[in-house]
Amino acid sequence: MKPITVFILCGGKSTRMQAEKGLVLFRDKPFIEHIIAAVLPISKNIVLVTNGTEYDYLPYKKINDVAIDKGPLGGIYTALRFTETESNLILSCDIPLISTELLMDLIQKHDEAAAITTLASESKMHPLIGIYSKNVVSKAQEAINANQLKVMNFVVSVPHQIIRFDENQEYLVTNINSIDELEQLTNKLS
Repeated sequence: MKPITVFILCGGKSTRMQAEKGLVLFRDKPFIEHIIAAVLPISKNIVLVTNGTEYDYLPYKKINDVAIDKGPLGGIYTALRFTETESNLILSCDIPLISTELLMDLIQKHDEAAAITTLASESKMHPLIGIYSKNVVSKAQEAINANQLKVMNFVVSVPHQIIRFDENQEYLVTNINSIDELEQLTNKLS
């Protein structure tokens, strides 16, 4: 496997959660620690994209957004500007059930001809669980400059690959954006 840098996007306004999403507790651990546990078998090269100091307790490199208030695409752009590896695993900080196996499947099926490879079930795309080539950094900058910030629009604007996974695994990639969603997930798993 070629070297890969893992970037976890810890920015965002968290308006629905009313707290820093990556630090919300799930099974007595912050979301971010669940995600790090899933990626450590894949890469020790982990970088957190964050503008705050809340994650300073973690022993990983942190970088600030280059493009402020540009949503997840701004975080992706920051990661691609910073990275020293061709392939970069980009993850949001609100997917506490993500598994090493699902991420390994994504990496193993990634075709290097694709600038971006993301996961999708039958019903939903997951562009914030994807492999992004350093080569799309200028395309990301163009999108940000034009204020075209929808990540899905960015993905389909470059050569991309979609890795399908079984619908019954959808819970593994569920974004938890609110206390209600966290309660639903906890109830579903108990």
